[in-house]
Amino acid sequence: MPTVPARLRINVLGGLAVVRDGEAVALPPSRKTRALLAFLVLTRRPQRRERLCEMFWELPDDPRGALRWSLSKLRPVVRLDCLVADRERVAFEHNEVVVDLVALRDRFERGEEPWPLDELRAAVAALRQPLLAGLDLPNQNAFQAWLTAEREEAARLHRRLVSRLALAAGLPPDERLPLAREWHGCDRLNPQAAGALAHALAVLGQREEAARVTARFRDEAAEAGLPTAPAAMPPLENGPTPGGAGPSPTGRQLLQRQRIHFCTAPDGVRIAYATVGTGPPMVKAANWLNHLELDWDSPIWAPLFRDLARDHCFIRYDGRGNGLSDWEVAELSFDAFVRDLETVVDATEPGRFPLLGISQGCAVAIEYAVRHPERVSHLILWGGCAAGWRVDGDAELRAEREAHITLVRRGWGRVEPIYRQIFSATFMPGATHEEHDWFNEFQRQTVSAANAARFLEVFADIDVRHRLAQVCAPTLVMHARADRRVPVRIGGTLAAGIKGAEFVALESNNHILLGREPASAEFVEQVRQFLAG
Repeated sequence: MPTVPARLRINVLGGLAVVRDGEAVALPPSRKTRALLAFLVLTRRPQRRERLCEMFWELPDDPRGALRWSLSKLRPVVRLDCLVADRERVAFEHNEVVVDLVALRDRFERGEEPWPLDELRAAVAALRQPLLAGLDLPNQNAFQAWLTAEREEAARLHRRLVSRLALAAGLPPDERLPLAREWHGCDRLNPQAAGALAHALAVLGQREEAARVTARFRDEAAEAGLPTAPAAMPPLENGPTPGGAGPSPTGRQLLQRQRIHFCTAPDGVRIAYATVGTGPPMVKAANWLNHLELDWDSPIWAPLFRDLARDHCFIRYDGRGNGLSDWEVAELSFDAFVRDLETVVDATEPGRFPLLGISQGCAVAIEYAVRHPERVSHLILWGGCAAGWRVDGDAELRAEREAHITLVRRGWGRVEPIYRQIFSATFMPGATHEEHDWFNEFQRQTVSAANAARFLEVFADIDVRHRLAQVCAPTLVMHARADRRVPVRIGGTLAAGIKGAEFVALESNNHILLGREPASAEFVEQVRQFLAG
């Protein structure tokens, strides 16, 4: 770990700890108060008081009073100038404060090379500790979802530094082998990790096991539809991550680079859009549901979005009626959804670009691609259908979905997630309890009950079947093999209607891919190969 003189140091790897002038500072006994400090320290941006109250004290009594009380308990713990608050926002100022995880992230993102071997060892050891151990708040869904996402981001940094240490020059072979095992164990479809492990085993004379590692990698990569040859052992170094010119940006760095803007649709509706990343453009059509800020705290699709933003200038937006776009709108219709996409493209001027559609966004993307063939270089569709359930569903499905709309109108906005759980369960049957909790709360914060019902009415009547034969762009259609919301046969029918479309079924039962599941990594790899072909 780098040693940086500082009067105040905050450690979040392991349990939360505050050290001032070399002495540990006693923390408030309230777990929520300690969790609040951790949240402010790690988000590194001002937070609205309203959001903090929702995350920690969504109670019928006085959440703002509880927030003020917690801030009063934290000020003696940290320097007075660190906690900055006004009537609307609260922030933690990092000037001359060292936070262990933040220091590691920043150093990695700056690409400072080389890391001394002992510092690299210390960083890997530190990142093996659980992030904010003992600070889980199971009854605070939004905070717990944020914490899950932060832990996944820390695990991602740990994997990157383990890979670097496993390839570090001067490392004894008996130390290199367990590191290569650790790297391969958490990134099994990475050909460089497999190659490094096979090489480390061979150096120590364990050639039979090295051959088994190679054979197993080939089988697993072939099953996932990925290249099947492990990479040769990369040169040993303390320099950039193997295979590239320095480290690719982490999710935390991408979050800080995200820029949110607004544009105005022809009917005067304000549409929020965001750009993140610096590569060639990729545009994502809006779907159910979006929120440009909350998306990046998501334990569900944030890892997927971050991977796409590492390769592209990733452009996405909140459709009218939800997220940061205008909620009070006269028109919610399929044609209005297409016009919103047209408005965002006109505002960002990406030239020719790949267009990504997810779920209901697939129909919008198809219609846009037909209207503007000169702009869409590639069309990528996930979990989509060409016709809504009122158009193409049987009587049983229509009755079930009509009942869902009635339930949404009556109970969507309640704190209890019973009504929203209907969608969480069918969209993500493979999700954990914490992931369902996050999605339930996300839906409540992202759209009103009235607009949620209006969205469902529009989605039910979508029909772009007559447009499929008019799609000119090269098209990749992907679908979860066990999707319970939109069966895989519907995805196959969609692909069959588009001339030359490639169809790929991924091993998942989730309509919305979870960023942690292998199918999410396979999705990104399929997109990369499709765009490179």
